Amino acid sequence: MECPMDATASEAALVIQFHNIVHDATSQSPQRDPEDEHAKRHFSGEEAIGQFPLAASPSILLHLLSSCELDPKDLAALEATCTFFRNPAKFPPDLELSLPELAALDMCQERAMFKLMEAEEKEWLKQRCGGSWKLVLGYILVGEKNYRRGKSQVIAGPGCSIVVTTKGGVYSFGANSWGQLGLGDTEHKFKPCLIRSLQGIRITQAAVGSRRTMLVSDTGSVYKFGHSTFGPFDYYGTAATNEVSCPNPQLVESLKGIFVVQASIGGFFSAVLSREGRVYTFSWGHPDRLGHGTEIADVEPRLLSGPLEDVLVAQIAAGNCYLLMLAYQPNGMSVYSMGCGLGGKLGHGNTRNEGTPLQIEHFQTFNIRPMSISAGAFHAAVLSSDGRVFTWGWGVHGCLGRGAEEYMTLPTAVETMKAVHVSTGYYTTFVITHNGEVYTFGQKGLGLQDGEDDESGDILAPKLVTSLAGLEERFVQISSTNAGDWVDDKLVYSHTVALTNSGKMYAFGGGSKGQLGVKLAEGKEAMPPFQVALDLI
Repeated sequence: MECPMDATASEAALVIQFHNIVHDATSQSPQRDPEDEHAKRHFSGEEAIGQFPLAASPSILLHLLSSCELDPKDLAALEATCTFFRNPAKFPPDLELSLPELAALDMCQERAMFKLMEAEEKEWLKQRCGGSWKLVLGYILVGEKNYRRGKSQVIAGPGCSIVVTTKGGVYSFGANSWGQLGLGDTEHKFKPCLIRSLQGIRITQAAVGSRRTMLVSDTGSVYKFGHSTFGPFDYYGTAATNEVSCPNPQLVESLKGIFVVQASIGGFFSAVLSREGRVYTFSWGHPDRLGHGTEIADVEPRLLSGPLEDVLVAQIAAGNCYLLMLAYQPNGMSVYSMGCGLGGKLGHGNTRNEGTPLQIEHFQTFNIRPMSISAGAFHAAVLSSDGRVFTWGWGVHGCLGRGAEEYMTLPTAVETMKAVHVSTGYYTTFVITHNGEVYTFGQKGLGLQDGEDDESGDILAPKLVTSLAGLEERFVQISSTNAGDWVDDKLVYSHTVALTNSGKMYAFGGGSKGQLGVKLAEGKEAMPPFQVALDLI
């Protein structure tokens, strides 16, 4: 059945009455600057004085489609079911684009990562995404959703926490022996402190690892602080080289010319993702590790090519010694992995190392549509489009959610409610369901009340975190420490930070170094969930 809008081309057209509207005779004027077309487009068809035919003058429709932030799938559905929306809208600069395509282009244009691109770069990205602005919008939205680019976000690092506000400000607190808080000193901080040296720079994403932090700005620049190289530490926290601390944010000069949208820090390497969907890695350059064939001392960013040459990567996630990549394709997303395969954490059905990215075929074989990825220290998780959670890798403490499995080499579904967010940590996993509740499995987090574990102290299957449920909040993001670190000659306990839809931040777990945002009483190591005194809106 045709959409009712198809009838608007006839005399029975839907008409909206306006008072004394006289249309500018210049509505068919020469092409204008594409940068502001979406704000002042006019249709090139005939219009009657005093009447505003919806089909003849679809400017209002375009405004509605753009301002309502419709999903690319909804825009595609309009084209598929309605001739009116399939036909060219005859708007400059491209008279052949349909209204849904124009709306998608307008929404892309509102994003800094796209707006700053040259015209030829935008067209290149369009072709790389599959030849449609709707697909470009879908690619951009994947990043915005999965790593909360441009939104408030909370990150639990080893002994410290980093918070990014919706306005792009950054707060840090906790362990600071190497200046990983970016506050200009190496003193531990027991309350959130604003990184004032970044004022005037809007940060859109943050990554935290052992003794180092990376921040990404809305202009694609990357700032680092903490340990001064991207090289590895050994188990006891000793650096491979005699480097010094860097307590102030410094621009990563080697990434100039690359517009970065996401950073991720593993135990032995760091990685960044460009807006063009390319992945660059630092350090750990051995062939069996990151596929560059360089020495381990090589800390320059190196492009991962090979199987990813024609693949658009939308999200990256670094574990202790492996890397996950979510690839965006017109017919659905797929997951690639590389690095150390011990414990099956690469998801290929074996425990082999992979020196170059290899697609995890299990998802395509069983028609599973991945939507986001999460890399814990030694186990991984994927959230699918239908809200299922799949885990694999080392199963220590039950962190795979399927009992006391030693390890699993293939992604396997976890029995839980429909999920919207998953976060893997250091032998622990958290899941946020569609109604904002938080479930956990794996090593019992410090600060969680008794009765949420089995006799061994492990949570072997997903269980509601009742201490968070009792707060009657709707949670949207959670982050648990996914790497260990030694601070003041002592291994710090893991902690977790969580964010609500109202912008409130809660923290629990180990807090001896201030990573919970408060100074604990003498002899106390951890705290149950409590609200951190910080407004993220």
